[in-house]
Amino acid sequence: MPHDLAKSVCRLSRGLPFLSAVGRRRRRGAVFKRLRRRCEDRLSDLTLPVPFLVRGLCASVAEERSRPIHLLPMTGKPGVLGLWVATETADLIFYEEATTPPHQDHIILHELSHLLCDHYREPLPAVEQALALLPNLDPAMVLRMLGRTAHTAYTAVEEQEAELLASLIQQRARRAPRAARLGASARRLIAALDWSVPDPPARVR
Repeated sequence: MPHDLAKSVCRLSRGLPFLSAVGRRRRRGAVFKRLRRRCEDRLSDLTLPVPFLVRGLCASVAEERSRPIHLLPMTGKPGVLGLWVATETADLIFYEEATTPPHQDHIILHELSHLLCDHYREPLPAVEQALALLPNLDPAMVLRMLGRTAHTAYTAVEEQEAELLASLIQQRARRAPRAARLGASARRLIAALDWSVPDPPARVR
């Protein structure tokens, strides 16, 4: 092999790992963009209660789906922060009780996001865990079960999607009070100019 050609091949081979890493980053970026678009589409169809309360959102989703959602605190389950159990008649969301209220809200939103995204995982590996939480629960009634552990890295697509949707819900809920304050200022200005002022909406979409 000519010397110049050998040097070119050597430089190319040294550059291959870099090109491979760039390709992986681009693929991950494309996957994240698709996930974000999906989450934003789901969020656009979701009506947030005003004032925003996570439990109020769960009640609203339950009413819209005509299917109860029960929020159940749990504690003493090492490594388990939250769990969504879907039975034939209701959805059960377990959340860690021995943590701060904001963290509890995020755990509940994460599990609710699994529900909203219609995620599915075989329930059998986690049936024993559910029975420990609810001894009277019939394993045959469990349709779906997804859990969140303290060491979840969100590597699975459904975990990433649930975490992203939960975060987007919280972001929009935080923006709503600022929008309401701006609306109140605008209404006072319009009233000072003796214009008609419509009543503010009760809910934020």
